Parts: sequence; structure tokens; C-alpha cells
Amino acid sequence: MDNTSLKTTNEATQRSELHRKIWAIADDVRGAVDGWDFKQYILGILFYRFISENMTEFFNSAEREAGDLEFDYTQISDEEAEQDFRPNTVEDKGFFILPSQLFANVVKTAKKNDNLNTDLANIFKAIEASAVGFPSENDIKGLFEDVDTTSNRLGGTVAEKNQRLADILTGIANINFGNFQDNDIDAFGDAYEYLISNYASNAGKSGGEFFTPQTVSKLLARLVMDGKTNINKVYDPTCGSGSLLLQMKKQFEEHIIDEGFFGQEINMTNFNLARMNMFLHNVNYNNFSIKRGDTLLNPLHNDEKPFDAIVSNPPYSIKWVGDGDPTLINDERFAPAGKLAPKSYADYAFIMHALSYLSSKGRAAIVCFPGIFYRKGAEKTIRQYLVDNNFVDCVIQLPENLFFGTSIATCILVMAKNKTENKVLFIDASKEFKKETNNNILEEKNIDHIVEEFRNRSNQEYFSKYVDKAEIEENDYNLSVSTYVEKEDTREIIDIKVLNKEIEETVAKIDTLRAAINKIVMELEDE
Repeated sequence: MDNTSLKTTNEATQRSELHRKIWAIADDVRGAVDGWDFKQYILGILFYRFISENMTEFFNSAEREAGDLEFDYTQISDEEAEQDFRPNTVEDKGFFILPSQLFANVVKTAKKNDNLNTDLANIFKAIEASAVGFPSENDIKGLFEDVDTTSNRLGGTVAEKNQRLADILTGIANINFGNFQDNDIDAFGDAYEYLISNYASNAGKSGGEFFTPQTVSKLLARLVMDGKTNINKVYDPTCGSGSLLLQMKKQFEEHIIDEGFFGQEINMTNFNLARMNMFLHNVNYNNFSIKRGDTLLNPLHNDEKPFDAIVSNPPYSIKWVGDGDPTLINDERFAPAGKLAPKSYADYAFIMHALSYLSSKGRAAIVCFPGIFYRKGAEKTIRQYLVDNNFVDCVIQLPENLFFGTSIATCILVMAKNKTENKVLFIDASKEFKKETNNNILEEKNIDHIVEEFRNRSNQEYFSKYVDKAEIEENDYNLSVSTYVEKEDTREIIDIKVLNKEIEETVAKIDTLRAAINKIVMELEDE
């Protein structure tokens, strides 16, 4: 077996073992508490361990390079740390943690600490406060807000709360993540993504609001980056837990993403998860900007646009204010289409927002509810604007049951501003999946097939068609894949002549058998 195969096997083994242990611990320590309600404690404490070990390694490496081979940041006093290590650290790392506040030191006394819940609360506040007045302040502020160590979810008494917190701390402490240099996988980030995926899967509909399955994220990332070697930055206007943004990092470590990762999220819990997720995947605070707010009514990345790559899985057909706010029709994002998305369906508001933030050489890939491609009224007007201005690059029909909480067969809309042909590619990928217990998934070969056709732009029977704008006009600007890509008829083809011959032969056999039976009956009657 070559070195590459050994490395791949080793990674798979590490990942499988890590997943098994982390989920077993998460399931064990929650007790009777619903996993969805308990997720912030597991995820928050995992994050706490990561930043503690990350900071410890940061100082230990520097001191050992300077010649002190025995140095261990966990063993020095808080006073020494304040004097020798706090200056300049927040500028580099975005935060600062005193030795007494480190995960490794807190977990040692956790089971005997009668003040554990309040001590943890104070540590989390201190970590957030360490960034005040620095460029990282908004990236750290409120990060531990959902990790409420005084909540009754942990127990009815202080003793019960402390016991539960100690169980979480020791459980996570007992997981062997390896060290930062030797691990073949991004251990902390991988564990975090796995936990989020499992929580989303078990949560049903609500889980889909903050997590896009990794295989779908991978497809979106490959679509927006196909043919590119570098981009200025990546943006997700509805970023949830940040899984889509991070898939860009995972898929394109060898590509250049000059200015980092940008996202906006309206939900506070998801906003905190996304920021933690960035740190856990070794994206430093100065390489990401995740902001909290309503993307449609209060966009917070106006100063950072345009973006070369936009990926998004916005909420499907939710209500919004629409023409209830007369100022929105003059908003530079929505005005060009001449119509606002209907109040009952905000889908095209998200699409027009993304288009507005897209650079002249960029590409956007957005997961969409299928109804937006054929509904009439304002949505048809906006579709016509997109087609007439040659912004629609490709529409891909995905398989059903890919997403948590919905079995709907969604679509991907790919937009670009630098198309050279006034045509749209339609791909029917509804059969490109592997069936698993609860959901369908896209396998690597499915993703490869879709991306290959996206690149080649050929006409494949029952799979893809490259359509002229004139044909789309003839179809009243309907962008449903089924309008252009014929479904394969899988019904059995019957040859009538052959069938009639078989029937004749069968009837003849029946007649012969009937005659034989009649003969036997007559012989019996004669006796």
C-alpha cells in the first residue's frame, strides 16, 4: 500500500473513532435532556477546550523555539502570564486566556469544585472581555452566550448543575484529539462538524435551518470554484453554522482565497456556532467576518462587496415585508428587476441580494425551492429579468430527501455576470444519490458527474440540455429542469405481437390441459 493510501486509511480510522467517541459522550452526559436543547453545552465546551489548547500550543511553540524546551504555559502563574504573555497576544489570536482559566486546569478539579458553574461563567466572560478594544472584539463578543451554566436544563440544584458540567468537561477531556502537529485530520473541526450534523439530523425540520449537509456543501463549493485558481473572498448571506463557508476552505486549501470568509446570520445561536466553527477550523479572526442581522432588511457586508464566490442555502419560501415597506423597491439590490419578491415568498429577495453582492467575474450557487422556477406574478418578472440580462448560468435538479427536515427535491441556481453565451444549462441530477437510512446522500461520483457536465455543457439524454434563451422565452421563462430535460421512461416496453403470440400459446396449453382433465373425469364417471 502506498503512502497516500496509508494516509487515507489512517484518516478514515481516526475520523470514525473520533465520531464514535464524541457522540457517545454527548449522548451519555445529556441524560434525560433533549439532545437539541443540550447541543450548545457540548459544542461550547468542545470549543473551550480547543481555544485553550490552541493558545497553549501558541505560547509553548514560541518559547521552545526560543530555547526553553521545558516550558509549559499551563504551569505558569496568572501573574507571569499577565506580564509576559498578554501584551500583543490578542492582536495575534483575537483573545487571551490565563493559565488558571485553561480547560486543562479547570477539568482537574471539576468534580470537586462546588462553584464550577459560576467559575465557568466567569471564565467565559473573561475570554470575551479580553478582546474588548481590539479588532477582534466583535468576533469574540457574546461567543459563549448560549452556554448558560446556570440554566435549569443542567439540573434543578447547583450541585446537579455542577455534576452535569463536570461530566461534560471530563468526557470531552477524555477524547484523544492528538496534538496540533501530528493529527492527520482537522480533529477539533471535524468533531464539531460531525456533532452539528448529528444534532441537525435528529432535530428534523429545525436542524435544516443551521446546517447544510456536507455533500451538498461540497457540490456548491465545487460549482462556484470550477475553473478558478483564486478568488477575492467568499460570502454566505444566510450562513447558519458556517458549514457552507468552511466547505470552501476544505475543498480549496490549495486555492487562494485572498480576503477570507464572510457571512450573515439572523439567529443568535447559529451566529455563535458559525463563529466558533471558524476558530475550530483554524480560520483566524482576521480572516473571517460573521455578523448577526436580517440579511434582507439590514445587510451588514455592504463595505466588503463585491464577492467572487457566493454560496447559500437560504430558508425556503419564507414570508418577508416585501412591498409592505415602500423603500425596498428603491433598494439597489431589488430595484433592477422592477418588482419585489412576494410577501409570502422571499426566495427571490435572497437571490437578488446575492446577485447584487456578486463581482463581475464571480459565481453564485444557491439552493432553491423548486416552485420559484415556475410560479407566476412577481417571481416570473424577476426570472425574466435574470434571463434577459444573462445572469442565469445553470439550474440543477437535486434528488429528494437530501436535507434534514424536508424530503423536497430542491434545486441549485448558479448565477454569473461574465457569461459569454446567452444560454442556460439544465441538469437533472435527481437520480444522482445513494440511499441511506434516513436521508439520501450525494456520493463523490455523483458530485463528479454533475460538475463534469457543468464544465462540459453538453446535451446528454435524460441528464442535461444546454438551452438557448429563445427557447426559454418560448416557455414563458419557466426555468424548471423538467421543462427542458426529458425524464427517462422506465416503464417496460411491450411488443404487442410477441404478447399476442404468448397469449395464444398459453390458451392452447390451457385447452390441452382442460381436454386431458375432462377425459380423466369421464373415465372416472364410467367406472
